[in-house]
Amino acid sequence: MLVAVGLVHAQGVVRSLSEVKFEQDTDVKCLSSAVESGDPSKGPSTIILKAPANCVIPWHYHTAEEQLIVIQGRVPTEMEGMPKQVLEPGGFAMMPGKAKHRFSCQSRSGCVLFVTFDKAYDIFWVK
Repeated sequence: MLVAVGLVHAQGVVRSLSEVKFEQDTDVKCLSSAVESGDPSKGPSTIILKAPANCVIPWHYHTAEEQLIVIQGRVPTEMEGMPKQVLEPGGFAMMPGKAKHRFSCQSRSGCVLFVTFDKAYDIFWVK
């Protein structure tokens, strides 16, 4: 679960990676995140994720469309009905709302990626 902290911005946001205050995810313990902009509980948002080697984010989906951009690492990404593809820095994926997907970090040095949502954030785990 993502928690928005102090996210009302009357102006733009400029922040270096070293300033990001990552918090451990409550659902996927190996994952940590920080909200970069927006309020995930109310509407569109951008979130930065950090994962150590071998962290797996299992099959899930969101009501909102999700876009993912890899900043660091190798991120095998799968979406229902499409073949798995390994994304590296600059790699991009767009998952339409309700599209089942999963990803993991396959880099010894860990992975960093940005995800954006076009609506309020929710998550549904696929059993």
